[in-house]
Amino acid sequence: MTGARQIGKTYSVRQFAKEHFKSFIEINFVETPEAVGIFSNAKSSADILLRLSAFTDKPLIKNETLIFFDEVQKCPEIVTAIKFLVDDGRYRYILSGSLLGVELNNLRSVPVGYMDIKDMYPLDLEEFMWAVGVNKGVISKIKESWEKYEPVDEFVHKKMMEIFRLYLIVGGMPAAVMSYKKNNNLQDVMASQREIIRLYRKDISQYDEKRQLRIKEVFDLIPSELNSKSKRFFIKSINEKARAEMYENEFLWLKDAGVAIPVFNIEEPKSPLKLASSHNLFKLFSNDVGLLACQYSDGIQLRILTGDDTINYGAIYENVVAQELLAHGFEDQFYYNSKKMGEVDFVTELNGNVFPIEVKSGKEYYRHRALNNILDCTEYTIPEAIVLCNDNVKIEGKVKYLPIYMILFIYKEQVKNITFNLDLSGLN
Repeated sequence: MTGARQIGKTYSVRQFAKEHFKSFIEINFVETPEAVGIFSNAKSSADILLRLSAFTDKPLIKNETLIFFDEVQKCPEIVTAIKFLVDDGRYRYILSGSLLGVELNNLRSVPVGYMDIKDMYPLDLEEFMWAVGVNKGVISKIKESWEKYEPVDEFVHKKMMEIFRLYLIVGGMPAAVMSYKKNNNLQDVMASQREIIRLYRKDISQYDEKRQLRIKEVFDLIPSELNSKSKRFFIKSINEKARAEMYENEFLWLKDAGVAIPVFNIEEPKSPLKLASSHNLFKLFSNDVGLLACQYSDGIQLRILTGDDTINYGAIYENVVAQELLAHGFEDQFYYNSKKMGEVDFVTELNGNVFPIEVKSGKEYYRHRALNNILDCTEYTIPEAIVLCNDNVKIEGKVKYLPIYMILFIYKEQVKNITFNLDLSGLN
């Protein structure tokens, strides 16, 4: 299980173990560094399991035991050892850890059949709604409006916008959500968020001594760069002589650590989008909108809750969309910008078509020159686009105007199983 620090990986594994296994063994390589010795110079699964049984007082029950290795970045030997353990077949295993994507990139090269990789993210908007008590029947009713492109009941729409604005402040980090649920005190929420940001900065210092200053510079610039007019991350904001290729590893570090979401520019809105992307032009979003809001000036939280229209909501609205798309299966994200056509906030692929998404936080959400340009261009043949805004559902031609909270229904389609039976009759 990969994902940023403090998103609930360990808690989720423990709950899963309670529900499905008679015996649960948890070994944290940070809290018990001596456990690394279990895997040192082990020749077989029998060696490892013998050492493991001596290390723990929990029973090892065949087919009924889950063994959880946490903070495995401190024990690289486990990457090789896990193959022996899986082949042994008696027990089940989960591996997790902070910065797992950074420290163990070669984990993903484990042969198919030995290990699945599950990426975990902060609570998305729908999960946040569950957490604060929104009835799932209400969400189902809103989904009907999404599917039929019919307006949401006006009372429900206003309530959903209130919940959405609350999400902008609290975000999806479990500690922040729990702080809010405990006493509705936003000061406590921000205290939780500041602690998480401090831990992220500590991780940068601890795990990459050679490049830590550069990574910190990039991490600290995310809020201000998003708040600029273009929202693009300009390398020269770090220093005048900086070039994109000099900092490429730093951006990848933050992405692999799960604390930043890059969205790359594409030259043309044509499928496949990845072939048209440029890694020199990009936006860099926070992994959690609540953490982003916390890094802006004091007092913004109350102004967001009251719907103060003097605030530039563009950055935090787009951050929510980037988060949701990532959590919903869109691992590669893009935006479109050209001097001739203009800029479209997000461009993705859905059901085999290029699918543009414009995000509007103000009243003039119907003004979108760039979106009109690419929809009118016969070369691109884009069937539809959506504009996420504060208003209710409305359709005009190829453009569907949807409430911003409906981003929770946009999921990447699942790849269906493809079967083909080769007919060799006649070849004999």
